[in-house]
Amino acid sequence: MDNLPLTARTLRDARRRSGLSLRAAAKRAHTSHSSLSAYEHGSKVPSLDTFSRILEALGFAVRIELEPRIRERDGMDRGQELVEVLQLAEQFPARQEPPMQFLAILGRKG
Repeated sequence: MDNLPLTARTLRDARRRSGLSLRAAAKRAHTSHSSLSAYEHGSKVPSLDTFSRILEALGFAVRIELEPRIRERDGMDRGQELVEVLQLAEQFPARQEPPMQFLAILGRKG
């Protein structure tokens, strides 16, 4: 079941969470139970409209967000970018602050 497409896993999980049978869910979503079964098993892929309609019939909202990809930036793999930054950092000498010196003034009266 783990290698099912995301749409299939999502539909199956939503239907189970709704507590509806396959036939009851299909009726609410205005589709056939055989189509819903095929979507849940990954043998058919619903259109975005159908996917949304089924989820809404099961009591769930669909939210789609666009996010920038973090795996690649400007065609460069993010792991490779990190390696190159670390290699660049190795070329610069480490700067260490000189140790602080404390002057102790004992027994001095002002």
